[in-house]
Amino acid sequence: MTSTLTLPGFVNAHSHAFQRALRGRAAGTDFWDWREGMLAEADRATPDSVRTAYAGVYREMRAAGFTAVGEFHYLGAAEARAAAEAARDAGIALVLLHVAYERGGLARMRQPSVAAYLDEVEALREEGIDVGVAPHSVRACSRSWLEEIGRYAAREGIVLHVHADEQPREIEECLAEHGCRPIELLARAGCLTERTTVVHATHADDGELDLIASHGASICACPTTEADLGDGFLPALRIRERGVPLCIGSDSNMRIDPLEELREIEGIARRQSGIRGVFGTDALLEMGSAAGGRAIGLAGWSEIEIDLDHCSLAGVAAEHVPAALVAGCAADVVACSR
Repeated sequence: MTSTLTLPGFVNAHSHAFQRALRGRAAGTDFWDWREGMLAEADRATPDSVRTAYAGVYREMRAAGFTAVGEFHYLGAAEARAAAEAARDAGIALVLLHVAYERGGLARMRQPSVAAYLDEVEALREEGIDVGVAPHSVRACSRSWLEEIGRYAAREGIVLHVHADEQPREIEECLAEHGCRPIELLARAGCLTERTTVVHATHADDGELDLIASHGASICACPTTEADLGDGFLPALRIRERGVPLCIGSDSNMRIDPLEELREIEGIARRQSGIRGVFGTDALLEMGSAAGGRAIGLAGWSEIEIDLDHCSLAGVAAEHVPAALVAGCAADVVACSR
């Protein structure tokens, strides 16, 4: 009989499930080249392809120990419904982070007005789908859109997720248009609150991190994707110093492994500080589960069972198993989720 350890399931707070198809074949030398291939993949999506492909990706997440996901979705309203169906088929709790896209990207991603976007959100909510609002970025949404979406999130008490400070060019363009950095703009537009999760914040400066902390917002780190795209290093030590809550996401889904995401966060912090055990096991497991649940506004999700007989845990004393998980195990130590 297999010996197991029960743990809270991991929460994937930032996913673009369709990008799983790009693993190993996305061309380009930097983020912006990669983005062109990503947009081409997005343009091929249909409700049927989303329903089938997302169910497969969500089953991979379940097998890896993710029992809840925040899907940052910008492929259209019909495809959003297909994503929700896929999550139900795969047995994973889903919060649909429905994306507002005013400008840029593909025509299929854009709404004609912020009112039309909020109508889409309302319709999805009325159908019983758990929804959060998600202005894609300060590149994709003007200040007026950000202000309206921020007011709606506050009035409805729902979560708001937004990409910010992932790339230096994004910051330069925001400075040129608005005279401030992306997270400063979010704060001025009313989009930075205790219900906000800033995705990446890779190039956030001290002032922006102070704003995140003072507004009670969170950061979602996606280290395997940030490494793959050459985004840079999470400012892990400066985030920890300010007590900003961190959660994790698999983002482009090049890898689907919550333990690897957590290990990368700790590894970055160790390289930046020269100190071992910067966050500690309990804090890392909290990032992987409860912090993610709070970030996507989810009240509950399934537990998982860890296979204590797995070869990666051979000879590990019971009291050291949690530390061994984040230090040296892959997602295949997950026996099942329930």
